[in-house]
Amino acid sequence: MQATCNSPLGPLTLTETDGRITALGWHAAPQNPTPLLDEALAQLRAYFDRRLTRFDLPMEFGTGLHERVRRAMVAIPQGETRTYGDLARALGAPAQAIGQACGANPIPILIPCHRILGAHGLGGFSAKGGVETKVWLLKHEGAASLLI
Repeated sequence: MQATCNSPLGPLTLTETDGRITALGWHAAPQNPTPLLDEALAQLRAYFDRRLTRFDLPMEFGTGLHERVRRAMVAIPQGETRTYGDLARALGAPAQAIGQACGANPIPILIPCHRILGAHGLGGFSAKGGVETKVWLLKHEGAASLLI
């Protein structure tokens, strides 16, 4: 099932599988709304309207290191960031593996991989718009002072 909303970043499509949000895509898609997708879209709209700082939705976190990294990203408060090295130390994994897990995140924004930065720069962002979208999201969340 999928549902799309318009956002300042263009159309965003959420996918639900077995009662969990499993993906966020940067495109429009045919609509098959469900109560969960309706709630998820409402939360996305509230996020973009600055009325929501933490998503409260059942999401698919994956397994193994990817799950641990995604749960660590969700724990980062809005307006704050961490580095790949911070997560590597906290999770006992190489920073490169943390970067790979961030890049493989299928639910950007809801699982805020944009809050993970390089030690000496922004790092990457695999979603549409790349690093420019990452910067927009960080500014939107009030982390702009961290980018200067």
